Amino acid sequence: MDINVGATDKSVRTTVGAVAGVLSLAVLAGQLAAPALASPVLGVVALIMLGTAATRSCPVYSVLGMSTCPRNAGP
Repeated sequence: MDINVGATDKSVRTTVGAVAGVLSLAVLAGQLAAPALASPVLGVVALIMLGTAATRSCPVYSVLGMSTCPRNAGP
């Protein structure tokens, strides 16, 4: 896999993933009033965000030919 997630993007993905994970657990525990479907959706979002931040590779970026990583940026 090519690295296509830069440092700032990684930080944003980690933050969004952590917040989505906490919200998912809050809905699951009944501490947050939201539809029951919100918990698994937020859980999947959290896993995707944290996974792409950890591997520094985003499949959507690969398909679109994008990169936020400076060393992969073309002229």
